[in-house]
Amino acid sequence: MVGRSELCSVCGGCGRCLHNQKNFGDVSLFKYFYKNLNSLNLFSISELQQFSGIKAHTIRMWEQRYDALHPDRSEGNTRYYNGKQLRRLLNIVSLIDADHKVSELCKMPDNKLHRLLDAKLSAATVTDHSHEYFISQIIASAMEFDEAQFDKFFSGAVLRVGLKETYRFILYPALTRLGLLWAQDSLRPAHEHFITSLFRQKILSAIDALPLPAPTKLRWLLFLPEDELHETGLLFANFLIRQAGHKVIYLGTNVPFETLEDAVGKTKPNAFLFFLVRKNDKKNDQDLVSQLSLQFPDKKIYLACEPSRIDGLKRSKNVFALHNVEDLEKALK
Repeated sequence: MVGRSELCSVCGGCGRCLHNQKNFGDVSLFKYFYKNLNSLNLFSISELQQFSGIKAHTIRMWEQRYDALHPDRSEGNTRYYNGKQLRRLLNIVSLIDADHKVSELCKMPDNKLHRLLDAKLSAATVTDHSHEYFISQIIASAMEFDEAQFDKFFSGAVLRVGLKETYRFILYPALTRLGLLWAQDSLRPAHEHFITSLFRQKILSAIDALPLPAPTKLRWLLFLPEDELHETGLLFANFLIRQAGHKVIYLGTNVPFETLEDAVGKTKPNAFLFFLVRKNDKKNDQDLVSQLSLQFPDKKIYLACEPSRIDGLKRSKNVFALHNVEDLEKALK
């Protein structure tokens, strides 16, 4: 995800970790992070908004009206929340439905929220379409490095709503909210590695459980171009395409163009799918898309990226943009 020149000289990890103080304009904020659980357990209100799906101004309102959360402040007077506060917010969000008012939930002690969550998990049925419960709890478990809890809620979701709906309506939104599909650099490196590993295990297991496609089915070639290493979205696309009954030739990350040409010559795919995630370089994007459409004019080429990534990008008629799972599902019909 980062070049070798960006590796931390202290821990060997990515340059976004706290050992690399140059990433922090506010030295006092650095000291505050480092003092508190090595920064792994502190979150800004914008991060709480991202992980919970609740707007920042709403979170502040819940604090003021109902005393829902108690943020700390850095030496620079910046509001930050610890992991316990994040878990509490996600628990509240999980329980918002017809039977629980926000005002009541915000005033409840944590132990009562936990009892309600356990009761909800036990009572959930296949007719319960409140996916937010599972989304929030899966995110909370992942952010707490709690693999056992993650497995508990993931398995509970599969049992209640089925495997396909779990991946479509629970796992995909969780990945999006965590920023792992479009790599928003919103997670700290330790969280990103841990969570990516958890989701990768689940997706690969689901792919392995699918039946082999018929030889007559369409062949999709999936890859990430050179310098693209963020694989979560590509793996999820692999699952959806295989689930639709098509054959997948999966090349993985950081694929040189020469390797791609060789694979195409040997496998004769009907369509390509690749992601543009990390490096937002308009010229490189244009060169890649132009090279693909020129070299493979008879293939359908699907480019998965954020909508803003293709602004001004010139595409030939055989190049199609995908921005979400619905776009891919339409392409598979």
